[in-house]
Amino acid sequence: MGTHIATTCTVGILPAVSPLTQRTIATVGSGVMAEAMIAGLLRGSLVEPGQVIASHPRAERRDELERLYGIRTTASNTEAVTGADVVLLAIKPQMLARVGREIGPVMKTGQLLLSVIAGATTAALIGFLGHEQVVRSMPNTPARLGKGMTVWYATPATTEEQRGQASALLQALGHELEVDDERFVAMATAVSGTGPTYVFLVMEALIDAAVHLGFPRHVAHDIVIETLDGSTAFARQSGDHPAVLRNLVTSPGGTSAAALHELESGRLRTVLSEAVWAAYRRTVELGDELEATVERGADR
Repeated sequence: MGTHIATTCTVGILPAVSPLTQRTIATVGSGVMAEAMIAGLLRGSLVEPGQVIASHPRAERRDELERLYGIRTTASNTEAVTGADVVLLAIKPQMLARVGREIGPVMKTGQLLLSVIAGATTAALIGFLGHEQVVRSMPNTPARLGKGMTVWYATPATTEEQRGQASALLQALGHELEVDDERFVAMATAVSGTGPTYVFLVMEALIDAAVHLGFPRHVAHDIVIETLDGSTAFARQSGDHPAVLRNLVTSPGGTSAAALHELESGRLRTVLSEAVWAAYRRTVELGDELEATVERGADR
C-alpha cells in the first residue's frame, strides 16, 4: 500500500512543459477553492486566462472573476464543461446529485473530472456522472494562499497524462500527494483537510490564555501567530520528530515541564485523536450517504 509523492512546487515550471499547455480548464462551482486554483494556475503561468472557463449562477460573481482574472465565465454548467480537458467540480456535497446528472451527459471519454467535494467517493462521482476518469482530492483552507496540502486519488480509468494534469492543477494550491488507495483521501480529510480547524482552535485558546495573563488582545494575537509559525518552520527545517523538538525545550522542573503535565492531565493527545476519528467517521458517512443516493436513483 504505497504512495507516490509528486513535485510540490510550481516555481520554474515553464508553460511549454506544463501538462496543462493548451488545455482548457472548466470550474463548476466557482467559489473560494476554485478561485484559489484559478489564481494559482495563473500565478504560476501554467495556463493563460483564455484557457479557463468558470460557471456560476450569479452574474455579479461571474463579473468579479472576469475582472480579477480575465477568464471566461458562463451561467451554464454544461456550456463550461463541453469541450473542456479538465473539469474541476467544486460544489457542496448536497448539490452533487443535481449537478452531476446535469453535466454527466455532456462529458466525454478523455475529459478529467477533478473533485474537491468533501466526502464524495469516486463511486458516488462515477454513479452521478456516468464518467470514470475521475480524481478525488481533499485540499485545505491554506490552499487559498498557495500553502495548502492536498491528498488525491485517481481511478484506474485515468491516464498517466491526466494524472499529470491533476498534479499540476493541485500544485497550484500548494503541496500535493497522490495515493494509490482511496481510503487515504478520507483519512486525509480528517487530518489535513480538517486540520486547520484544530490549529485555529489551539490558536484561539492560546490567545485567550495570553489575554487572561494580562496581554492586550492584539499583542496576544501576534505573539501566538508568530510562535506557531516559527515552530512550524523550525520543525520543517530540522526534520526531527516532534518529540525530539519538544524535549529540546523541556528542562527538568522548568516551565515547559509544568505546562506539559497539565496538558497530559487534560488528555490533550486523546482528545485530539478522538477529534480526528470523529472527522474521519463523518467523512465516511458523507460518502455512504452520497452512494446511497446513487443507488436510490438507479432503482427508480
